[in-house]
Formats: sequence, structure tokens, C-alpha cells
Amino acid sequence: MDLGLKGKSVLITGGSKGIGFSCAQSFAAEGCASLQLAARNEDALHSAAAALRQQFKVEVGIHALDLSTAADRQTLLTRCAGVDILINNAGDVPGGSIETIDAEQWRQAWELKVFGYIEMTRSMLAHMRQRRQGVVVNVIGMSALNPSYDYICGCTANAALHAFTRGVGRTSMNQGVRVVGVLPPATITERLDRLMKARALSLYGDETRTDQLIKDGIWPPPIAPAQVADMIVYLSSARASQLSGVVLGLGA
Repeated sequence: MDLGLKGKSVLITGGSKGIGFSCAQSFAAEGCASLQLAARNEDALHSAAAALRQQFKVEVGIHALDLSTAADRQTLLTRCAGVDILINNAGDVPGGSIETIDAEQWRQAWELKVFGYIEMTRSMLAHMRQRRQGVVVNVIGMSALNPSYDYICGCTANAALHAFTRGVGRTSMNQGVRVVGVLPPATITERLDRLMKARALSLYGDETRTDQLIKDGIWPPPIAPAQVADMIVYLSSARASQLSGVVLGLGA
């Protein structure tokens, strides 16, 4: 199936690993001409870029920036204002209840995941509207629809981004720009491993008992990042040209 992505340029935040890196692989496989990867860890970015160049012979730019800061967001937007597709994926919201996540942790997490997504979308929309073409995909999370007391900071953030994506995307298409979202369930990443270990330590007193979380029905079986990436690539493509203001869930 030709998704019509050949020659497109893509900016992926949180692009050095996990879902972001899987997105980069999928976009490269579809013939995108340029990938721009943003993340905090410069070494991880170099490794990701080298792997992509070797496998796909694609142009890859890297941006070692902290997108929880307004200054670094603006730097990235200035460098990448001309991209065709923006994938908002960077986020690192801690697990925990309202008693265990303090105000500073809450604000810091939202600065990256919530305000980061909002500001990246707001600024990129302005550039895309001038060209009357472009796609923004927000990678949110299933907890937007299935809130959990023990992931209260994250599920509240995701609910806000779910509403934001639907609200902006329902009007942005009038200017030729689509804004859509995906709600991945638990996905096999380093971050998920950290969250599951913390939960296992809290419940069982042993962080190695992450398999028990799944057996006890506390945590759903995780899916592979590539499964999420494939949906994101499809939503970014011409095959989904009539979709905007929609948020698709990928699990229960």
C-alpha cells in the first residue's frame, strides 16, 4: 500500500527510543526524505540517527534539547518550521497517586507532556497554515479514557491532550492542516519498565515482580512500539486525508 509519504519531512519529539524511534523507522521505510529527531540525550540521538541512516539511507537531523523548557521548544521550532509532519511524543510523567506526586513533580511533568504538546502544536500550526498543508499527531495514552488513581498525573494530562487534539483538529482542517491523536495502551519501552518496577515495588515489595502485575490483572499485557508507530504513520498519510480532530485508541 502506497501511503503517499515519499519525500515528506517529519519531526519526531522523543525520537531517540521507544515509540518515537519506531515511528522514525516506519516513516523511513515509507520513503520519507528527512527525519528530524528531538530528545534530551545526545548520545541516544546519535545512535538512533546512525541506525536509521545505515538501514534506510535517509537524511536524519538530531536536536538534543529539553522540550520542557520554552527556550528549547522555540529553538526546535525555528530549526524545523518547514516540516510536513509533527509527531508530538516526548513525555515522562511519573506514576503515583495524588498523595505521592507533589506539586513540583506535577508541574514539571506537565511542562513537557501537556504544555510541550500544546506549544509545539500551536507554533507548527502557524507555519503549516501558511502552506495550507501539514499533519500533527499527538501520542497521548489510553489512560485518557481509563483514568487510574495510581497514575493520576498522567491520566489527567492525557485527558487534557485528548480534548485539545479533538478541539483543535476539528477546525484546523479548514486551513489545510490535520491534527489527530493516538491512545497507545501499555507499550514496551524503557519508561514502561521503570513504571512497572515502581508499581511492583509498591505492591509486592520487589521491583522484579513485574510479570505478577500482568498475572494479577493490575497491568495489561504491553504491545510493541511498532504497532503504535504503524498507526501513527497511517494517520500521517494521504490515506487518512479526511481525518482530523479524531483520537484513535489502540487498546482497552
